[in-house]
Amino acid sequence: MSKIRLKGANLLAPLPVVMVSSGDMKNSDIITVAWTGIVCSSPPRVYISVRRDRYSYQLIKDSGEFVINFTTANLLAACDWCGVRSGRDYDKFAEMNLAKGKANTVSAPLIEESPVNIECKVFQVVPLGSHDMFLADVLAVDVDESLTDDNGAIDYSKVNLVSYQHGEYYSTGRHLGRFGFSAQRKYISAYGKGKNAMSNSPLTRRRRPKRKK
Repeated sequence: MSKIRLKGANLLAPLPVVMVSSGDMKNSDIITVAWTGIVCSSPPRVYISVRRDRYSYQLIKDSGEFVINFTTANLLAACDWCGVRSGRDYDKFAEMNLAKGKANTVSAPLIEESPVNIECKVFQVVPLGSHDMFLADVLAVDVDESLTDDNGAIDYSKVNLVSYQHGEYYSTGRHLGRFGFSAQRKYISAYGKGKNAMSNSPLTRRRRPKRKK
Protein backbone atom coordinates (compact mmCIF):
# COMPACT_ATOMS: atom_id res chain seq x y z
CA MET A 1 0.00 0.00 0.00
CA SER A 2 1.51 3.29 -1.12
CA LYS A 3 1.19 6.21 1.30
CA ILE A 4 1.99 9.91 1.24
CA ARG A 5 3.23 11.95 4.18
CA LEU A 6 1.18 14.89 5.46
CA LYS A 7 2.15 17.50 8.00
CA GLY A 8 0.80 17.12 11.52
CA ALA A 9 -2.89 17.99 11.66
CA ASN A 10 -6.09 17.13 13.53
CA LEU A 11 -7.34 14.45 11.15
CA LEU A 12 -8.61 11.98 13.74
CA ALA A 13 -11.99 10.72 12.56
CA PRO A 14 -14.78 9.99 13.03
CA LEU A 15 -15.67 12.22 15.98
CA PRO A 16 -19.02 12.80 17.61
CA VAL A 17 -20.64 16.13 16.82
CA VAL A 18 -22.77 17.36 19.70
CA MET A 19 -24.68 20.42 20.82
CA VAL A 20 -23.46 21.67 24.19
CA SER A 21 -25.98 23.72 26.14
CA SER A 22 -24.95 26.04 28.96
CA GLY A 23 -26.21 28.85 31.17
CA ASP A 24 -29.60 28.48 32.83
CA MET A 25 -33.26 28.28 31.88
CA LYS A 26 -33.42 32.06 31.29
CA ASN A 27 -29.98 32.87 29.85
CA SER A 28 -28.67 29.98 27.80
CA ASP A 29 -26.65 29.13 24.72
CA ILE A 30 -25.88 26.20 22.43
CA ILE A 31 -22.46 25.60 20.91
CA THR A 32 -21.59 22.91 18.38
CA VAL A 33 -18.61 20.82 19.49
CA ALA A 34 -16.69 18.02 17.85
CA TRP A 35 -13.69 18.17 20.19
CA THR A 36 -15.28 16.01 22.86
CA GLY A 37 -14.89 12.54 24.32
CA ILE A 38 -14.48 10.22 27.29
CA VAL A 39 -11.46 10.60 29.57
CA CYS A 40 -12.29 8.17 32.38
CA SER A 41 -14.66 5.26 33.04
CA SER A 42 -14.77 5.28 36.85
CA PRO A 43 -15.72 7.87 37.82
CA PRO A 44 -17.41 8.70 34.50
CA ARG A 45 -15.65 11.77 33.11
CA VAL A 46 -15.73 13.57 29.78
CA TYR A 47 -14.26 16.65 28.16
CA ILE A 48 -15.15 19.38 25.72
CA SER A 49 -12.66 21.82 24.20
CA VAL A 50 -13.89 25.36 23.50
CA ARG A 51 -12.24 28.49 22.11
CA ARG A 52 -12.00 31.29 24.65
CA ASP A 53 -13.72 33.81 22.35
CA ARG A 54 -16.93 31.74 22.10
CA TYR A 55 -19.99 33.08 23.88
CA SER A 56 -20.60 29.72 25.54
CA TYR A 57 -17.07 29.68 26.97
CA GLN A 58 -17.78 32.22 29.68
CA LEU A 59 -21.19 30.73 30.49
CA ILE A 60 -19.54 27.35 31.09
CA LYS A 61 -16.64 28.82 33.02
CA ASP A 62 -18.89 30.91 35.27
CA SER A 63 -21.37 28.14 36.07
CA GLY A 64 -19.03 25.15 35.90
CA GLU A 65 -21.82 23.17 34.22
CA PHE A 66 -22.98 22.11 30.78
CA VAL A 67 -25.02 19.46 28.99
CA ILE A 68 -23.80 17.40 26.03
CA ASN A 69 -26.76 16.80 23.69
CA PHE A 70 -26.40 14.10 21.03
CA THR A 71 -27.10 15.11 17.43
CA THR A 72 -29.26 12.98 15.14
CA ALA A 73 -29.59 13.37 11.38
CA ASN A 74 -32.89 15.17 11.94
CA LEU A 75 -31.14 17.70 14.19
CA LEU A 76 -28.12 18.27 11.97
CA ALA A 77 -29.27 21.57 10.40
CA ALA A 78 -29.89 23.02 13.86
CA CYS A 79 -26.57 21.68 15.12
CA ASP A 80 -24.64 23.10 12.19
CA TRP A 81 -26.33 26.52 12.47
CA CYS A 82 -25.47 26.72 16.16
CA GLY A 83 -21.83 26.21 15.20
CA VAL A 84 -21.64 29.18 12.82
CA ARG A 85 -23.76 31.74 14.69
CA SER A 86 -22.94 33.40 18.01
CA GLY A 87 -25.07 33.40 21.12
CA ARG A 88 -24.18 37.07 21.49
CA ASP A 89 -26.43 37.77 18.51
CA TYR A 90 -29.08 35.05 18.66
CA ASP A 91 -31.21 33.11 21.07
CA LYS A 92 -30.33 29.77 19.53
CA PHE A 93 -33.08 27.81 21.25
CA ALA A 94 -35.66 30.21 19.80
CA GLU A 95 -34.05 30.49 16.37
CA MET A 96 -33.81 26.71 15.96
CA ASN A 97 -37.19 26.07 17.57
CA LEU A 98 -35.60 23.79 20.14
CA ALA A 99 -37.29 23.13 23.47
CA LYS A 100 -35.44 23.75 26.72
CA GLY A 101 -35.70 20.93 29.19
CA LYS A 102 -34.90 21.12 32.88
CA ALA A 103 -31.92 18.96 33.77
CA ASN A 104 -31.90 16.79 36.90
CA THR A 105 -28.58 17.85 38.42
CA VAL A 106 -27.29 20.99 36.67
CA SER A 107 -28.68 24.46 35.98
CA ALA A 108 -27.89 24.30 32.26
CA PRO A 109 -30.92 23.34 30.15
CA LEU A 110 -30.96 20.21 28.05
CA ILE A 111 -32.29 20.02 24.50
CA GLU A 112 -35.55 18.08 24.61
CA GLU A 113 -35.34 16.97 20.97
CA SER A 114 -31.94 15.35 21.52
CA PRO A 115 -32.27 11.61 22.30
CA VAL A 116 -29.42 11.56 24.83
CA ASN A 117 -28.36 14.33 27.20
CA ILE A 118 -25.27 14.11 29.41
CA GLU A 119 -25.30 16.41 32.44
CA CYS A 120 -21.79 17.53 33.34
CA LYS A 121 -20.03 19.34 36.19
CA VAL A 122 -16.61 20.86 35.45
CA PHE A 123 -13.78 19.92 37.80
CA GLN A 124 -10.82 21.36 35.89
CA VAL A 125 -10.10 23.72 33.00
CA VAL A 126 -6.89 23.09 31.05
CA PRO A 127 -5.54 25.79 28.68
CA LEU A 128 -4.12 24.01 25.63
CA GLY A 129 -3.60 26.65 22.91
CA SER A 130 -6.42 27.50 20.54
CA HIS A 131 -8.87 25.80 22.93
CA ASP A 132 -9.35 25.29 26.64
CA MET A 133 -10.36 21.83 27.75
CA PHE A 134 -13.21 21.56 30.25
CA LEU A 135 -12.85 18.29 32.17
CA ALA A 136 -16.13 17.28 33.76
CA ASP A 137 -17.81 14.64 35.86
CA VAL A 138 -20.93 13.03 34.37
CA LEU A 139 -23.65 13.54 36.97
CA ALA A 140 -26.61 12.14 35.04
CA VAL A 141 -27.66 10.87 31.61
CA ASP A 142 -31.15 11.43 30.22
CA VAL A 143 -32.25 9.03 27.47
CA ASP A 144 -35.36 8.76 25.30
CA GLU A 145 -36.88 5.55 26.64
CA SER A 146 -37.96 4.45 23.16
CA LEU A 147 -34.27 3.91 22.35
CA THR A 148 -33.51 1.54 25.21
CA ASP A 149 -33.77 -2.22 25.43
CA ASP A 150 -35.08 -4.42 28.25
CA ASN A 151 -31.90 -3.80 30.23
CA GLY A 152 -32.09 -0.03 29.88
CA ALA A 153 -29.13 0.02 27.48
CA ILE A 154 -29.19 2.37 24.50
CA ASP A 155 -29.71 0.73 21.11
CA TYR A 156 -27.54 3.03 19.01
CA SER A 157 -28.70 1.41 15.78
CA LYS A 158 -32.00 3.25 16.32
CA VAL A 159 -30.55 6.68 17.11
CA ASN A 160 -29.08 7.67 13.71
CA LEU A 161 -26.34 9.77 15.24
CA VAL A 162 -24.07 12.11 13.29
CA SER A 163 -20.28 11.97 13.15
CA TYR A 164 -17.81 14.65 12.04
CA GLN A 165 -14.92 13.89 9.72
CA HIS A 166 -12.66 16.82 8.86
CA GLY A 167 -15.35 19.34 7.92
CA GLU A 168 -17.96 16.82 6.74
CA TYR A 169 -20.91 15.20 8.50
CA TYR A 170 -21.83 11.53 8.20
CA SER A 171 -24.69 9.47 9.57
CA THR A 172 -24.03 6.43 11.73
CA GLY A 173 -26.27 3.53 12.67
CA ARG A 174 -25.18 0.42 10.75
CA HIS A 175 -24.40 -2.16 13.37
CA LEU A 176 -21.22 -4.17 12.68
CA GLY A 177 -20.49 -5.97 15.92
CA ARG A 178 -20.32 -5.83 19.69
CA PHE A 179 -17.11 -5.20 21.62
CA GLY A 180 -15.13 -8.43 21.96
CA PHE A 181 -16.93 -10.37 19.21
CA SER A 182 -13.70 -11.10 17.28
CA ALA A 183 -12.10 -12.89 20.25
CA GLN A 184 -14.92 -15.35 20.85
CA ARG A 185 -14.03 -18.95 20.09
CA LYS A 186 -17.21 -19.58 18.12
CA TYR A 187 -16.51 -16.60 15.86
CA ILE A 188 -12.86 -17.53 15.31
CA SER A 189 -13.80 -21.13 14.53
CA ALA A 190 -16.29 -19.99 11.90
CA TYR A 191 -14.52 -17.01 10.32
CA GLY A 192 -10.89 -16.93 11.46
CA LYS A 193 -8.86 -14.04 12.82
CA GLY A 194 -7.55 -10.70 11.65
CA LYS A 195 -8.14 -8.68 8.54
CA ASN A 196 -9.90 -11.41 6.58
CA ALA A 197 -12.44 -12.32 9.26
CA MET A 198 -14.89 -9.52 8.48
CA SER A 199 -14.90 -10.30 4.78
CA ASN A 200 -15.78 -13.91 5.60
CA SER A 201 -18.51 -13.22 8.14
CA PRO A 202 -21.97 -11.66 7.90
CA LEU A 203 -22.61 -8.48 9.86
CA THR A 204 -23.37 -9.39 13.44
CA ARG A 205 -26.63 -8.46 15.09
CA ARG A 206 -26.97 -6.52 18.30
CA ARG A 207 -27.98 -9.04 20.92
CA ARG A 208 -28.26 -8.53 24.64
CA PRO A 209 -29.70 -10.97 27.18
CA LYS A 210 -33.08 -9.90 28.51
CA ARG A 211 -33.17 -8.66 32.06
CA LYS A 212 -34.47 -11.23 34.51
CA LYS A 213 -37.67 -10.18 36.21
